[in-house]
Amino acid sequence: MVAINTAKFISVTLRVWRQAGPDAPGKFVEYPAKNLSTNMSFLEMLDVVNDELTLKGEEPIAFAHDCREGICGTCSCTINGKPHGPGRGIATCQTYMRSFYDGDVIVVEPFRARAFPIVKDLVTDRRGFDAIQQAGGFITARAGSAPDANARPIPKPDADLAMDAAQCIGCGACVAACKNSSAMLFVAAKVGHLGLLPQGQAERDKRVLAMVNTMDSLGFGSCTNQYECSAACPKLISEDFIARMNRDFLSASLRSAFKPAPANTGGGAG
Repeated sequence: MVAINTAKFISVTLRVWRQAGPDAPGKFVEYPAKNLSTNMSFLEMLDVVNDELTLKGEEPIAFAHDCREGICGTCSCTINGKPHGPGRGIATCQTYMRSFYDGDVIVVEPFRARAFPIVKDLVTDRRGFDAIQQAGGFITARAGSAPDANARPIPKPDADLAMDAAQCIGCGACVAACKNSSAMLFVAAKVGHLGLLPQGQAERDKRVLAMVNTMDSLGFGSCTNQYECSAACPKLISEDFIARMNRDFLSASLRSAFKPAPANTGGGAG
């Protein structure tokens, strides 16, 4: 459990990673942040700091954000060495200043991973996740109007497990937390939630092979079962999905290796 500060206002020092661009050198720069309401979210605090920097004519801190409700995963950054900050099961935007104390020095930096190159300051390029998703995160089953709820019965344990995997917001905390910058938890969640449902069976083998191979080609590291990924995940997705994906990958690889070549249906000379 993270200790909660009951004070109404605090002052902290931010030590923020500043980097003008992908090829520019970066460094930590300190900024005082005074008289902050402890009811502010971490992103609201950055907004206040940026307003002050703008009024001084200085370059504001670049950081990514969108929904600010823990849904999109855009706000990802590392706070005091932990992806998304000191809380458990929450994104950066759900981290509040009451998690810190008056006089604290808070170190803020981008997710560090070769496959997530820095764009500017705290913003990283996470298009690698998009490429993995595009490689196999879809179904070809007709998805027109919603069918009757009982038209295709799905066992509740399977439906619940698929929903657990589908909670992944693609933030990249699993990659940032892993010493190898592995994307296995992300890929396993995307493979798992479709592979558990009957609508996803047609592409099951193709999906897991394509997504894992794309992950490897993009430079993400290998998994060494440290479980830092699931500990840092804002949706608390279990590492059990990695084991499930490994089984699917092995089975799909074997079936692919021994799959007979298609018969020659072309007409020959009579």
